[in-house]
Amino acid sequence: MSESATVPSLQDAQALGLTEAEYGLVCEKQGGPPNQVELAMYSLLWSEHCAYKHSKKLLRTLPTQGRHVVMGPGENAGAVDVGGGIVCAFKVESHNHPSAVEPFQGAATGVGGILRDIFAIGARPIAVLDSLRFGEPLSGRSRYLLEGAVAGIGHYGNSIGVPTIGGEVYFEAPYEQNCLVNAMALGLAPLQRLVRSAAAGPGNVLVLFGASTGRDGIGGASVLASAELGGEGEDEHKRPTVQVGDPFEEKKLLECSLELLERGLIVALQDLGAAGLTSSASEMASKGEVGIDIDVAKVPLREPGMEPFEVMVSESQERMLCVVEPENVDAVMELCEKWEVGGAAIGTVTDSGRVRVLRDGVLEGDMPVRALVDDCPLYDLHPQKPAQPIYAPPVASLSAEVEPREALLALLSSANIASRRPLFEQYDAIVQSRTVRRPEQADAAVLALGDGAALAVSIDCNGRRVAADPYTGTVAAVLECAANLACVGAEPLGTTNNLNFGNPEKPHIAWQLTEAVRGLGEACRALQAPIVGGNVSLYNEGATGPIYPTPVIGMVGRLPDASRAAPIGFACDGDQIALVGSFSPSLAASELEKLQGRPLPDGLQAIDIESVRATHAAIRTAVRAGELSSAHDVAEGGLAIALAECALAGGRGADVHLGEDFWQAISLGPADAESISPASSRALALFGEATGGFLVSGASEALRELGKRAPTVALGRVGGEQLSIRAGGERAIEIELGLVELAEAHASLRELFA
Repeated sequence: MSESATVPSLQDAQALGLTEAEYGLVCEKQGGPPNQVELAMYSLLWSEHCAYKHSKKLLRTLPTQGRHVVMGPGENAGAVDVGGGIVCAFKVESHNHPSAVEPFQGAATGVGGILRDIFAIGARPIAVLDSLRFGEPLSGRSRYLLEGAVAGIGHYGNSIGVPTIGGEVYFEAPYEQNCLVNAMALGLAPLQRLVRSAAAGPGNVLVLFGASTGRDGIGGASVLASAELGGEGEDEHKRPTVQVGDPFEEKKLLECSLELLERGLIVALQDLGAAGLTSSASEMASKGEVGIDIDVAKVPLREPGMEPFEVMVSESQERMLCVVEPENVDAVMELCEKWEVGGAAIGTVTDSGRVRVLRDGVLEGDMPVRALVDDCPLYDLHPQKPAQPIYAPPVASLSAEVEPREALLALLSSANIASRRPLFEQYDAIVQSRTVRRPEQADAAVLALGDGAALAVSIDCNGRRVAADPYTGTVAAVLECAANLACVGAEPLGTTNNLNFGNPEKPHIAWQLTEAVRGLGEACRALQAPIVGGNVSLYNEGATGPIYPTPVIGMVGRLPDASRAAPIGFACDGDQIALVGSFSPSLAASELEKLQGRPLPDGLQAIDIESVRATHAAIRTAVRAGELSSAHDVAEGGLAIALAECALAGGRGADVHLGEDFWQAISLGPADAESISPASSRALALFGEATGGFLVSGASEALRELGKRAPTVALGRVGGEQLSIRAGGERAIEIELGLVELAEAHASLRELFA
């Protein structure tokens, strides 16, 4: 062992995020105290970010197998069969804490990292989506984080030539200090080109290729991503732990990786993300049940004098690690040279079952693979529903006595409903020429497969609803994704998720996480849309408290005819408009209640998953048959907002009459007249939110046919230059708003980027 391999103390271990008990276990596994290199590697691989030590037991309860699944959890990305010998690889991951400290690079490297996950299994990336959360938009910090994150996403995606085709952004006070930046990517590959990351073949060579290694990102997985953030200004010292990305370097890395696979030159492939060489090499060894020797003196460095532990834990971006048979090493190096990608043979696969770190042949660290990767202690959660509210009520901006017309305009201009066009305009949505439906043109993004068929993809979660009821709110998020796919005629193939929660060691956060995973599993089983991979991001809280629990759901589906993907917007004057599905609106945790400053309720109304699934099938069938001119699910803001969005997207007004059949359909028939005031019933009908309702337009005969497959209520007709919503009797409603006035309200986010 090198004389420079010093023995750190317990305090050193605790500074790296290990507990006293964990440090004792490391000493036991090592047969004595670890040295500096060994401790650094254990601290990373035993961190929450890498080991999932508070969530792995829960994740094992999720459905992961299905008829379309080709590659499930455990690899860099999951993959589903889309027909014709082609698979779609996809995954979502977080870069929350880095983005809270340095939003541009945090978001940019989040995109870079998720793209590497896709081509690490042999797929060419074809799209990116993002799911973002910030504090209220009037906050200076929130605007700073928003502008930086959006610019970082656009910079990386636009530069590397992968379209950003959709996403979502919410603004809520609990995300003020701890923003969320989740990036999802998907790619396509021939089935036979898929590669796994398991190292194999003792005597085979380990080749590191891509960018050189520097000190950027050291400590990112343990110090930054596996602990709570401080208050405003308290995390500036963590800025050096945020990686720095180079999309142009990654483009070369992508092409080099795919050509290496195409030519059959490599045995296994793994990207270097969190924990750098430590995680990539150790996890490859664990999956292949082999050992690995690495000589850090052979690693190309961009900074002189780096210590062995720094080389092993650096999170420098745009790097890949592959296993190569000795006779193919020269060919691999030639290909790296062709793509102007640095490459170096840095080690070998062994049969020792150990990870050994050397410097010029001198041993610097020696660890059992199993201890590093598989023996991290897993912790039981101790969930307990909180007795008192966790989150403060929002600040009211709208009177409780507001008239329907003013409420509609206020909701349409609210930060969580207003048009996202100012964000999307910073992203290239059409590069690669696959995009059939751009952002805000349809409920799901649609990408052509080349044979007339298409992929549809959606990403979604309403954290406020999950905070009110973690189980039901998560079920609703899964069903919302599936509803978006149904609106373009797509059948779900698989699901990915990013579980963003606070500190799981606290009973109330453990309860949120446990209930959310229960809802996720049940909804995915019902939809036959198994989990093929994902990410868990915990400790998302700081001095002001936890974020809303935010289990972001990404779902991929397939539709047989891309040309029939229904748009959101009303498309034909004279078309009939109908509400489809068993829609029972509620104002609990709604956007209207937020604007009125109401606290979160203790629970949400139950969702009949099977009924909603049946409605999805009916909508999907109608869209695929070309029977609908438009389709849009009723979500935030309720029916009135859905009507306004359809009118604005299509540039056509609508004349809507809410007759008695409508009131009965939403469970507000004559029997409710005494129990619910006219004002309350108006608000409930117009702005109430629920899972399972769709707003569609089409020919009268087509909607009559749809009514045979799902509950359908006629509402009115498309046409004119204004949105008119009327109801008679005690619940009298008279709303008339021109498209110009609606558009002005809907464009309120433009001032954030003025």
